[in-house]
Amino acid sequence: MDLRDTIRTYRLFSGSYDFIFGPVFHPGRKEAVRVANDRPGQRILEAGVGTGLSLPYFRPDSEVTGIDVSAEMLAKAERRVEEQGLKHVKALHVMDAENLEFDDNSFDAVLALYVASVVPSPARFAAELRRVCIPGGTIVLVNHFTSENWALRFMEKRLAHLARHIGFHADFPLEDFLRASQFKAREIRPSNLFGYWRLLRCVNEKSASNLV
Repeated sequence: MDLRDTIRTYRLFSGSYDFIFGPVFHPGRKEAVRVANDRPGQRILEAGVGTGLSLPYFRPDSEVTGIDVSAEMLAKAERRVEEQGLKHVKALHVMDAENLEFDDNSFDAVLALYVASVVPSPARFAAELRRVCIPGGTIVLVNHFTSENWALRFMEKRLAHLARHIGFHADFPLEDFLRASQFKAREIRPSNLFGYWRLLRCVNEKSASNLV
């Protein structure tokens, strides 16, 4: 899968994204923000902020930075921030989640909603999230993972080749992702319609070499 495929897909979907993917994914967005933004004064990064649908749900005393690879999606997020007066949104940047332009330990919590299966390298993506999050900080993901239902799993595998061309991993096993990402999931639970997506609450455990 190529980053250019993802950028092209989001450019095509930017105008209709809120209508198609807004309401059905709202429960996961709201719950993920609640889990990550549970204390006052937190510095929070949302990787893959898209059109900013989650931004109104953050606490007003937080400092939220959002990044996205799609300039078209981010332009809609900027309009949302301005129109709704979301003063807790500190900055929005066009940026690749696999190459974050932030210092180590810059954020108290990191969110990535519906992003893990659209990045070219989930391992690289996860390493960057862990790098910019403080030791012991919270990392929350909501994402589709390969279904445990045999019929749905069969369909996902059949669609995998096609999905790669639009920048999406259809066949995306949770166990493989956790192994590659080195995330320490403290909680995994169903999310959104029929529980097809899952919310992962992770604690950012860093080795001694990461803390130097």
